Amino acid sequence: MKPETNHKSQQKSKSTLQCVRSLGPVPNLEEYVEPDWWRSIFNSIYLKTDGDVIDDAQITAKEMDMFLNILKLSPEDRILDLCCGQGRCSLELARRGFQDVDGLDRSHYLIQRAKANSKKEGLNVRFREGDARKLSYPADTFDAVMILGNSFGYFDTVRDDIRVLKEVIRALKPWGKLLVDVTDGQYMREQFQPRSWEWIDKKYFVCRERSLSLDKQRLISREVVTQVDKGVIADQFYAERLYTRESLWELLKTAGFSEITVHGEISPDSQRNQDLGMMEKRLILTAVARKEWSAGKRKKEQAKDVVVILGDPTKPDPLKPLRIFDDDDFYTIDQAKDALRELNDYSCTYLNDHDTLIADLVKLKPKIDLVLNLCDEGFDNDPRKELHVPSLLELLEIPYTGSGPQCLAFCYDKSLVRGIASEMGIPVSSAFFIKPEDSIFELSFPFPAIVKPNTGDSSFGITQRSVTNNIEELVNAISEIREKFGYEKPILVEEFLAGKDVTVGIIGNPPDSYTVLPIIEEDYSALPPDLPRICGYEAKWMPDSPYWNIKSIPANLPDETEKQIIECCLKLFERLECRDYARFDWRLDSQGKPKLLEVNPNPGWCWDGHLAKMAKLAGMSYPQVLGSILRAAEERLGVPQTGSQKNGDTPNLFSIKQVK
Repeated sequence: MKPETNHKSQQKSKSTLQCVRSLGPVPNLEEYVEPDWWRSIFNSIYLKTDGDVIDDAQITAKEMDMFLNILKLSPEDRILDLCCGQGRCSLELARRGFQDVDGLDRSHYLIQRAKANSKKEGLNVRFREGDARKLSYPADTFDAVMILGNSFGYFDTVRDDIRVLKEVIRALKPWGKLLVDVTDGQYMREQFQPRSWEWIDKKYFVCRERSLSLDKQRLISREVVTQVDKGVIADQFYAERLYTRESLWELLKTAGFSEITVHGEISPDSQRNQDLGMMEKRLILTAVARKEWSAGKRKKEQAKDVVVILGDPTKPDPLKPLRIFDDDDFYTIDQAKDALRELNDYSCTYLNDHDTLIADLVKLKPKIDLVLNLCDEGFDNDPRKELHVPSLLELLEIPYTGSGPQCLAFCYDKSLVRGIASEMGIPVSSAFFIKPEDSIFELSFPFPAIVKPNTGDSSFGITQRSVTNNIEELVNAISEIREKFGYEKPILVEEFLAGKDVTVGIIGNPPDSYTVLPIIEEDYSALPPDLPRICGYEAKWMPDSPYWNIKSIPANLPDETEKQIIECCLKLFERLECRDYARFDWRLDSQGKPKLLEVNPNPGWCWDGHLAKMAKLAGMSYPQVLGSILRAAEERLGVPQTGSQKNGDTPNLFSIKQVK
């Protein structure tokens, strides 16, 4: 933004253009800059002098393309356009389908213009006046904040700029993003035009003077604006701080931001093609607010006390590539916390210190209404101790969501589930079992075959080399699981099925109250043709792998096949004593016949996991997914509903059995 203002002593009514007295030549521009020049600067004259950039729809659209490509926002994200001016970017976001946009600016005139334009176009943007140093929004409100068009660095001190950034961090949700578009201070310090003039149109003429401040940290500008019929209508001074890439990085770091990234430069394609001033060359930076959720509001009287049990981020996790909780894990946890905050019927406390878990549960037991068990890592992050968490809760007689220890023990053993399914007449692929001491085995079916650990989850030990086409590859695959992954338990070798890879999700408790979510299949079209079509360890844990590009899409299955799969899943849900929610993985053979791969009674609950993907196809938001799991457990346990649930504020997601 190229600020334009009248000198404080020369302010006139914004509704009319009046002639003002020009100061004539001045020896030192800096002496005429008021500390709060930005308070009344942005008016109708500003929209004239800077209209070649700030009022050009094509420039705005082009810049927004770039900003959205960087931020990767979704239409449901809440966005703050800070120092939004007349709303050029806020309104562009609304035009593109973003449903939750706020715009804030200090200028009464520009905010009124923004509101008028929003109403004229029928767009839903919330505009308000305010000071960027003290935002009038609650903590943890926004997914992203944008400070665009060189709207940063106006204050008299760096301390005030840091205050702005700290307020932005406060208003952002954990892992929320800031994007700043600000002039390249190094370039402007070296290349600014000391004097220039241009015709804005046939009636308006502007002359500009510029000089560096005494400390070389700000660019001082003067504009004398003339209207041909009225004479001089503005003689105005302003100053903007010249931040470099390095100083901006340090400023953002000092304010508390992380993952600070410079995304290059931007220059507007002005139709006037004259003096662009501070807009000529700008830097684009992003930063992430890595922080904890702020203390929530006092819970409502009828809200249930829920304890959420998670994995322990301080302990090694053998299933993760680096054996530690990384940024993706912490982001996933924060997304779940964000979703749970939206459930008004529950007040959540989080436990993730496994060294004190038992003592913490004993202490909290009198107040606990329900435990939401999201500890799929297992006690102490040991996957073989996944069942220990519900066992502990049962010993303490604390009600909890999800399946019990017996079910988790059954389903942790793939071969055992295959045997139960086969006994029930549910189709499974041909396979054989290799014990750790076995050195000789016989392949009872033709290649290709897939080699996998018999126990475990998260596709541990399953890579592209797990699909084998001959004895040598089979032996190598077994050796890789033993040596690279350190797996010493029994191994399962199955015939590799070449058909569709499908997943079924169920929330609720058959046979009385449940929902079968829309079935999804894995889309392998982005994979190179020489890679086997599997969704294994690389697809879940290795972003640099081609398997990272696999997508889940709605399954396209014949009605009879879909009906058969769902009926089998419901039978297995009850036989294995699954509770509240579960996921079932199937694969079709070359003839299109479905065969069960595995049952996951404690499936991934993350915001971008398969369960959430299926739920989204059913029109359920991520908060509704977690809420429906809680509701399923409450219905199973006979927990009384809260007032809002009785009144229908919380939708009943289990009234329809979605089976063709």
